[in-house]
This record gives sequence, structure tokens and C-alpha cells, in this order.
Amino acid sequence: MASTATLAPKCNPGGGVPIGRDEAAQQASLLKAVADPARLQILSIIRSAPSQEACVCDMTDAVGLSQPTVSHHLKVLIEAGLLRRERRGTWAWFRLVPERFAEIARTFE
Repeated sequence: MASTATLAPKCNPGGGVPIGRDEAAQQASLLKAVADPARLQILSIIRSAPSQEACVCDMTDAVGLSQPTVSHHLKVLIEAGLLRRERRGTWAWFRLVPERFAEIARTFE
């Protein structure tokens, strides 16, 4: 009778190649930017807008946060390259950067 040790599956060390450390750090930074409930709400507001853009004045009540807090979250999303900002008078308008969202999707392919 065979022992249980011989029946156990063997490790396959050559089964996959991890991404490089620099690429992993870049992807982690991108994922950290969206890994916040308020930021996901903000992205959802912009994505669901008819023109796929929104003013900060439209977001504060929707997410239940103060304008400075929403502005902080928007800054994080801009620095991650997920949003573009455009000044119109005294207000800033924000638009998604689809290419960056495609990078998130590629992380899990």
C-alpha cells in the first residue's frame, strides 16, 4: 500500500512567473487609491453621470463628507492618474481616465 506522502500533490515551482517588483509597486499604488469607500463612491458618481464628469459641489452631499474631505480624496485619485481635473470658474470638474481603469483590469488577467 502506498504511503500518504507519495499521494500528496507536488509543488510546481515553475508554474508561474510573478510580475516584477517595480510593476507590482505601481499596481499596488493604483489599487490603494481605489481601496477606500469614499473614493469608490466618488468614482461611481462620476462614472454614472451622463457626461461622465462631475463637479465637487455635486459630490459632497452624495458621499456625506465635507468639501475639504472630498477634495482630499479627489487629490488622491488625481495623483493616481484615475481622474483629470478641469477648472470652470470657481469650481473644479472631474473626469475619469479610462486607460488607468484598464490597467486595474489587467492586474487580474
